[in-house]
Amino acid sequence: MQAVLTTNVMREIKDTKNELSILFEQLNSADNALKSKIENEVVSFGDSAIEFLIDKLTGSKGVQRGVAAMSLIRIGENSIRPLRQLADANKNFVWVANYIIKEIEGTF
Repeated sequence: MQAVLTTNVMREIKDTKNELSILFEQLNSADNALKSKIENEVVSFGDSAIEFLIDKLTGSKGVQRGVAAMSLIRIGENSIRPLRQLADANKNFVWVANYIIKEIEGTF
């Protein structure tokens, strides 16, 4: 195992954005098993991770961007409004936002 993931008790003490940043940095060298565990940990943050994940959609590439998209899909409906705001603010991400929204709604 390449990294030790935090527990829910530790999360209450740490800054959410900082912890998510650390998890996303670990993705750069993660194998598939660790990538899956990291994605599960990111999703466990729920709504508090949405803003961070939206930022990762626009500022990352590769595996980080993919995990951000999948995490938003798994977090679900509360991701839709920020995704629409992203599409309105950044025309380059309209198709990304629409794709994720359709996945969340189950219409894709």
